Amino acid sequence: MSTIFGNRIKTLREEKQIPQRQLAAALEIDTATYCKIEKGDRRAKREQVTILSELLEVDSKELIRLWSADKVYDIIAEEEEATQILNVVAESIVEYKRKTAKI
Repeated sequence: MSTIFGNRIKTLREEKQIPQRQLAAALEIDTATYCKIEKGDRRAKREQVTILSELLEVDSKELIRLWSADKVYDIIAEEEEATQILNVVAESIVEYKRKTAKI
């Protein structure tokens, strides 16, 4: 699993000097589970990302973007043409948004 999201929340947590157990308690999970999220061994739930953004005082869009990036990374990282795949997806999203904006 990718650790893009985990690395960011770890950095933010350390900057704010918040113990892992405090964030774990706020998420209603045990500290070991929280540690796995930071290490990238476990994925946070989307609602946990929102809670973490509030506790770590960071824009929720930033954390959701990183959390989503981890998901995409895990799906295509081992593909030989990963960059090209991402380009196709990006183009498709732009086209989709263009079409839905007209509706």
